[in-house]
Formats: sequence, structure tokens, C-alpha cells
Amino acid sequence: MAYQTIQQEYMQIPPVTRAYTTACVLTTVAVQLEIVTPFQLYFNPDLIFKNFQVWRLVTNYMFFGTVGFNFLFNMIFTYRYCRMLEEGSFRGRTADFFFMFIFGGFLMTIVALFVNLVFLGQAFTIMLVYVWSRRNPYIRMNFFGLLNFQAPYLPWVLLGFSLLLGNSVIVDLMGIAVGHIYYFLEDVFPDTQGGFKILKTPQFMKWLFDSPREDPNYNPMPEDRPGGFAWGEGERLGDNIGGDNEARNDAH
Repeated sequence: MAYQTIQQEYMQIPPVTRAYTTACVLTTVAVQLEIVTPFQLYFNPDLIFKNFQVWRLVTNYMFFGTVGFNFLFNMIFTYRYCRMLEEGSFRGRTADFFFMFIFGGFLMTIVALFVNLVFLGQAFTIMLVYVWSRRNPYIRMNFFGLLNFQAPYLPWVLLGFSLLLGNSVIVDLMGIAVGHIYYFLEDVFPDTQGGFKILKTPQFMKWLFDSPREDPNYNPMPEDRPGGFAWGEGERLGDNIGGDNEARNDAH
């Protein structure tokens, strides 16, 4: 009975979030069991383009470190904002959400050719946080019970916290930059005078991912609150994001 309940809950997770977080967990478990090593997963342009190890273009987004406290909180952080986007502003538009993944991953890979980053999963998470925060501008956030701010400032608060801890902010800056490019091209530029839609999801993606109608029994996580956990909550729930941010930045 418990297994069936867990299975039902798992299948209720929207498809892109389910696939990505599952891949991240399985990749980390495979490393933990020594089936693969991080050296077989990291981003290395020479091995990709000269030795044709093309899987590295994907696997470098799936490894967040070995199993432990930091991995747990990083995965929670990734899962929550990914799911809130897919069930919120991307609800019923799975193809568009997947296209955002492809677009963001492509830009980050280009940037990674010029900076010394070998795993891009955390930058990808910051991109998701940035897009969510810009699409939910009126949500109030609370940091350590001391700092209150609205959601659009969340990525910058995370960057500032990384700086205070002495961590490299390149990862955060990459995620913010790519997130802003997507947000501007998708949400801002088309609505300006003379603007037009630049990002267009390929038709074959719509054919693959978008079902003709929604499951009436589908119960999404509302996007207007980060629900379910005590990290990154809106002010109305009276929680704070301190613990999660500390863990996330420790992993930088």
C-alpha cells in the first residue's frame, strides 16, 4: 500500500521535473556505488569534441556532489523551483518548458567553453530560480528571519550570500545571466513596441510533449507559493530560506 502511494505521488510530479530530478539522483547514486566516477561526467570540451564523448554535454548538469547533507538540500532546491515553474507558468506547456531547458543548457555550455566550470547543475538551478522569481514578482521572501524582500531579489540574495561565504560567484552569475536572457526574450521583448516572439518551440517538441487535454485528477503544486518545504517560502507562510541557501553555497 505504501509503495502504491509513493508511486502515485511520484507519477504526479510533472514530466520534465520528474525526469530531470530522477536523472540527478540516479547519477549521484551511480557515483556513490562507484559504477561511474565524476571524471566520466564532467564538462570537458576536448573530450567532447575530439573524443566524441557527447554524453558529457548532459551529465555535467546531473551531478551535484556525493550523497550527503549538501546534496539533499541542493536537490530539494532544484526540485522545488523546477516543479513550481512547470506547474505554474508552464502548466499545460511541457514542450515550452523542455525548450527552456534546451535553450538554457545551450547558452551555459557556450559560456562554459570560456570559464573554468566543469559541473553546471547549480548554475542551471539558479536559472530556474531567476525565471520563477521574475514571474512571481509579488511573493515576499524571508532570509534568516532578518531580511525581507520580494521574489525578484532572490537570485541576488543568493549571490550575495555566496560572496559572504567566500565562494565563487561565477556559478550564480552564469545562472542569473542565462535566466535573464530567457526572461527578456520570452516575456519582455515580445511585448515591447515593435517586438516579436524570438523563441519558438519546435513543432516536433509540441507533438512529443503536449497532450491534447489535461488530466482532471492532476493536483499541481501552486506556483504562487514555494510550498512543501521550509526553504524559500513566501512570507505568508512565515518560513525562511537560510538553511537551504547555506547548504547550496557550501557546495559551490
